[in-house]
Amino acid sequence: MSDTSARVADSTGNWVDTLAPQWARPYLRVSRFDRPIGSWLLLMPCWWSVALASGMAHDTSRLPLTIVLFFIGAFVMRGAGCTWNDITDRDLDAKVERTRSRPLPAGQISVRQALAFMIAQALIGLVVLLQFNRFAVATGIASLVVVAIYPFMKRVTWWPQVFLGLAFSWGALMGFAVIFGRIDLTALVLYAGSIAWVIGYDTIYAHQDSEDDALIGVKSTARLFGAHTHQALILFYGLAVVLIGVALASGDVRWPAWLGLAAFAGHLASQIMRLRIEDPELCKRLFKSNRDAGLLLFAGLLVDAVMRAA
Repeated sequence: MSDTSARVADSTGNWVDTLAPQWARPYLRVSRFDRPIGSWLLLMPCWWSVALASGMAHDTSRLPLTIVLFFIGAFVMRGAGCTWNDITDRDLDAKVERTRSRPLPAGQISVRQALAFMIAQALIGLVVLLQFNRFAVATGIASLVVVAIYPFMKRVTWWPQVFLGLAFSWGALMGFAVIFGRIDLTALVLYAGSIAWVIGYDTIYAHQDSEDDALIGVKSTARLFGAHTHQALILFYGLAVVLIGVALASGDVRWPAWLGLAAFAGHLASQIMRLRIEDPELCKRLFKSNRDAGLLLFAGLLVDAVMRAA
């Protein structure tokens, strides 16, 4: 094993590097607790969905606890998913400058240790999931199929971001499963809108690695779109706003939700205007800013739900 105190190249100066016990650092890094942005992005569709569903039900009694449970579930399941991703990608990660210092390719932990940690995180996620109704439990478990196949998609298709969208947007279905015990058309349209959003922001993210990906033969929408990325983002971010808007209209929301959607749309437009695909640091900042975009929409949906339940 290599030095467990060694830092990951694309994530330095965080709390794991400075505060976490040395033995725990590789595990926290392999689950991305040193950079929680992905957990936030996984969480956003969950919170949108439960806020919208609660507003439609005119009942916010379950909303506070569900928000907390989704928060815990998103963080541990994203951690489990990232651990699985690093296990499957360890040989590819060793060939990419930004990722070769991750715990598995750097030899800080073994595959067996990573698998054990992944199972432990998944069990915590299962405990969270079991707090909901049977339909929601089944819906949550079904997401594991998409999570399992996602890491392999970059090897076979130019559109791995679609499969990431299918996985990271699953929460758009979960809120309806929890509140209503079913998935209706409104939930499916919200899910589709979230998928378009994920394709957009992960294309920005993938531009950080486009040169290395080209060398090792890894496919992505960043490489596919290339110089046409801005036009592609207009398409996918625009589609996200339209589809989410259709879901809100179907849910008969009031003005706070529309204000949240407008703020969300403005944020996405700002990303497109500011983006320079040749600047990896800017790509990372714009990608991470999508948490704020998601929170703006959630804030509108939350106020709408409270108003409708009053």
